[in-house]
Order: sequence, then structure tokens, then C-alpha cells
Amino acid sequence: MAVANSAAIVVLMTAGSQEEASRLGEMLVGAHLAACVQIMPQMESIYRWKGEVHRAPEFLLLAKTTAACFDELEREVRALHTYDAPEIIALPVAHVSAPYFDWLASNAFPPLVSRLNTAEREAPAPPPEG
Repeated sequence: MAVANSAAIVVLMTAGSQEEASRLGEMLVGAHLAACVQIMPQMESIYRWKGEVHRAPEFLLLAKTTAACFDELEREVRALHTYDAPEIIALPVAHVSAPYFDWLASNAFPPLVSRLNTAEREAPAPPPEG
């Protein structure tokens, strides 16, 4: 059964090198800001920047995440990215299979939830009574 109108999104980003793409993907998955990041092979981008047309090799990243993660994802990518104005575009997911969405939501969650879960895991166990 598919889940309609979920909070699932796919975020498209580009990077100028394989190393930068990998660094961004590892950070996003490690921080639970994305459940999965796919890095597409090198492609050529043709774009206008500061009034001139440019051509450059780039790598496309597809991050599977939730809408609740987007603001923090954007902040973290902008902080690490080498571009002045990196592409960070979120596309809504109209339908997603329920098992996949369950996996996605359990691996990409907002920072507050992440901090709460980490605090609970790291909290010392209460001393035994009696």
C-alpha cells in the first residue's frame, strides 16, 4: 500500500567534484538529515553565472529525506559547500510505498528528534532500587 501526501522529499544538489559530493553525502546520512544519498556520475552543466555562460563538470546528489529535515539540511550543505550559491532543490514525493517510508522516516529525522534520541541513548541508566 502506498502512502500519499507524505512528508517524504527528494533533494537535488550538485557538487564540483566526486570528493565534495561524497563528503556532503556522508555528512547528511551521518547526521540523520537524509536516509540515503545517491551520487550520480559526472555530467556536464551549462549555466549562467555573473552574466556569463559557463560549462563545468558536476556530480548530482539525490538525497532521500523528509520535509522536516530540509531547513537543517540546507544550512549544513551551505556551510560545507564550495559554491557561493549551491543548488539545493527539494521535490515533493506524491506517493511512496509504506515500508520504504517507514525506513526513510526512521533514518532521516529533524535535528531536535535526533538530539533527543541521542540524549536518551547516552543517558546513564538509573541505579537499581532496593
